[in-house]
Parts: sequence; structure tokens; C-alpha cells
Amino acid sequence: MRKTKEVLRLRWVLRLSYRAIADSQRIGEGTVSDVLRRAKEAGLVEWVAVKDLDEASLERRLYKRTDEPWREDRPLPDFAVLQAERHKVGVTLELLHLEYLEKHPDGYRYSQFCEHVRRWLQARGISMRQPHRAGEKAFVDYSGKKPHIVEPSTGELIEVELFVMVLGASNYSYVEATRTQRLPDFIGSHQRALAYFGRAPAVFVPDQLKSAVMVPCRYEPGINRTYEALAEHYGAVVIPARGRKPKDKAKVEVGVLIAQRWILARLRNQTFFSLDALNERIAELLEEFNARTMRVYRQSRRALFEQVDYPAMRLLPSEPYEYAEWAKATVNRLDYHVEIDGHYYSVHYTLRGEEVWTRATATAVEIYHRSERKASHRRSYQRGRHTTVSEHMPKAHQQHAEWTPTRMIEWAKKTAGPQTAALVNAILEERKHPEQGYRSCLGIIRLSKQYGAERLEAASVRALAAGARSYRHVESILKNGLDRLPVEQEEQEPSTASGEASHRHGHENIRGPRYYH
Repeated sequence: MRKTKEVLRLRWVLRLSYRAIADSQRIGEGTVSDVLRRAKEAGLVEWVAVKDLDEASLERRLYKRTDEPWREDRPLPDFAVLQAERHKVGVTLELLHLEYLEKHPDGYRYSQFCEHVRRWLQARGISMRQPHRAGEKAFVDYSGKKPHIVEPSTGELIEVELFVMVLGASNYSYVEATRTQRLPDFIGSHQRALAYFGRAPAVFVPDQLKSAVMVPCRYEPGINRTYEALAEHYGAVVIPARGRKPKDKAKVEVGVLIAQRWILARLRNQTFFSLDALNERIAELLEEFNARTMRVYRQSRRALFEQVDYPAMRLLPSEPYEYAEWAKATVNRLDYHVEIDGHYYSVHYTLRGEEVWTRATATAVEIYHRSERKASHRRSYQRGRHTTVSEHMPKAHQQHAEWTPTRMIEWAKKTAGPQTAALVNAILEERKHPEQGYRSCLGIIRLSKQYGAERLEAASVRALAAGARSYRHVESILKNGLDRLPVEQEEQEPSTASGEASHRHGHENIRGPRYYH
């Protein structure tokens, strides 16, 4: 800033000579002369006209220049629209300037148009300094440049991921290699990083990668339920950085860059045949990296971590975090089961068609509806099979599920007698699967309510002798009173051999001529 006002004060108020003014302000006599000349040309010849002006206003009067980014004597372009348009394919600043002149023929020429756009972009690109409180934030990201391991049997190079977590206040870092960025590896890296720190931060700041964010959104991202559960276990929260806004997590962006230079670069001429071997070497380099003195802070990341972050961070829980995958599911409308990895688990039948959350660990499966746990099962990895709790079934299904062949035979014997039990046994044995005969047997046993146990026993004797093996045959015998005829009398009556053979050895629906005697 020029000392214009002070030069005028010294000359007009104190009446100092040009040389005295130049010596006191450490400027040349020519500069003093130039200031006084410009003041005269601007119509300022006494101190009264100058003393109330600030330095910037006085300079505008004397030098006819402005410190503002642009003059307001011509219409300015709409910079927000220009910014949106200039990223479209084929759109250039020259084209945008032509469109600007169509709206404002008296507007700026191309060179000044470009200068105004450049200044606007510079002003827009100013970064806000982010203060980092001790122990508050841990920034998470993966490196774009990846290390690799060598498959021993084939010599194939297999790229792996490089996970980086950086603490905001101290820059203390954790680095490791993982097979993938998928959820199990992502959660495992967090657990190992916190074990390395020995404490937990209050906030995790990840990028909006899929393992961290299920529904990407600038304002309300949907956090992965498993990641959220991990944060809750450590008493922390997850606040993802905005998509495509690397400055939101500048700490880890720089941390990744430094890890690439100080760790990956040193691995470039080394060969590793397993992920464990690679991570052992990374751990050695990480110790050196955190022990290096930082130029700005004049102490190492480890020293700064022990002074600043570690005392302010949270203690780790006494119980280790149990990895569990959360997922949304819809209860099947027909059989009130939920599918997890090809296996089906029951919930109460009243939840058919409802949307639920499932939580699956290595040993158990839990099913939640509106934040309330509705079912819990032992984890099964048998695909296509069902795990069903009888209390989840409707009453009719429970009763059906309780039937077994042995119980059916015992009930027939208790209700009617041994002949009915023998008939039930014969029906169940002739079916390919016992359940195919359950309905017939239940119907036969219930005939005792209408006809009595004694008549049902007699009808069963006749059905056994006649080879009849269905509910309809027994019911027909009882309706027609054939149970009252002695079986011995029936056997002494003459009959054709073919009819008898057809009745006894043919299909059960072929009754034979003696059936209706």
C-alpha cells in the first residue's frame, strides 16, 4: 500500500521539504513529487479535502485505479451459468463470450471477459481452513495406486488395496493392504487401525464408497448399517465426506499421497508372495513413517499423537466388536421365511410381506421389524434348507407339523382300536412319502365321531381284507352298512377268479363285484 495520505499530511500540515518527506517514509523524492502532482491534478490542494478520505479512496482519486476485481460500468456475465456450461462437451470460453455479446452488445471484449472469469474462479476456489480438535476425527480412504502380491504357483501379479486412516489433529496414520474394499475387509481394517492407535476417535470421515455409504447423497447419505454398528460399538459416529469433494478429507488425501511416496515407493523393487508378508513390511515402514519429524510441526507424528490425540480419544470397549452384516429383506408371503445366503429363516406368520432388517453374524441370525427383534436363529450355511420355529406358524400349521407316522398310528389305536391302527399303518406304508397319507388317515380316524369306534374297527377289518387303502372306501363301507356283514361269510360266497384277483391285487379304486353284496 502506498503512503499517499501520509506524504500529503507531511507536506501540507508540517510543511516538510521533499527530501525530509522522502527520508522519513523511505521513498524517493520523485515519488513525493509525483504524489503532489497527482493530488493537484485531482483538485486536491489542501489537507481539509484529504483528511476524511481513507487510503483506498484517495488512491482511486489520484491513480484512477481500483482494487476491486472488476469495474461495474459494463454488464458482467452470469458466472454461475458459465461455470455449469463450460463443463459441457464442445463448449469453449470463446463460444460463451459470443453468447454473452448477443445479450450484451456493449459488454466486455474477449480478453477482459476471460480475465473476469479467471478472477471469479480464483475467488470461488478459496479453501476454508478446517480446525481439527484433538481426538475428534479419523479420516479414511483407499490409495488409487495399489501394491501387488505374486501368486507363487503361477507368477501372476495380483493387485491389492491400500487402506489409510489418518487422525486429524496429529496426522498419526495407519496403513495396511487388504484383498478388497468390500465390507468385511473394510470393517476389519477399522478394527486393526483402532487397535494400532489404542484409542477410538469420536468421528469417522470416510469417502462415499459402497462399504461405508449405501445411499450416496450430499446432504443425507445413507450409512451402511454394519459400518454404523461398528461406530456405535466404539462410541463414534460416521460423517461421510461429500461426493467429489476431496477437500472435505484433505488430511487423508495428503496422508494417502505421503503413504504412496514413503511406503509404496520403497516397495516397488520388492516381491511378496502373500498378503501377510506384504503387511509385515508395510508395518515396518509405517513405524519409520510415523517416527519421521514433520517439517512444519518440528516433531514426529507419533510424538504429536501422544501429546494431542491420544489423551483426548475414547477408551476402546472391553468387548471386541462382533462382525455382523445388516441387510433389508421382505418376508415371504407364502411361508413367512426370510432368505439369507440361500438359507431360509422363519418369522411370525403375521409379518408376511413386511420389510425387515436382518443381522447375520458367523453364528447367529437376528431379524428386526421396526427396530424390535422378532426372531433369532442359529446360523446355517445349508443352501435351499429351512430353519423354522413352531411358534412362528399358524395353529393349523403347528398341528400339521406335529404329526408323525408313529403318532398317527397311536392316535388311531387309542381312538378306535388295533384294526384301525393297522389300516392307518398300511396306508402310510403304501405312500411314497408318509405325509401323502396323513389326510386320509385323519379322515378315517374322525369317522369314529360319526359312526362310533366299534363300527370303524369293523369297517377297518373289511377294508384291510378288501385291500382298500383310502378314506373314501372306509366311508363307503360305513354308509352302506357293510361293516355289519361278517368278513368270513363274504369269503365263502362264490365269485369269479378274475373279479377276486382284480379286487385284491389290482388298483385300490377297483372294488370288485362282491364289494356291493
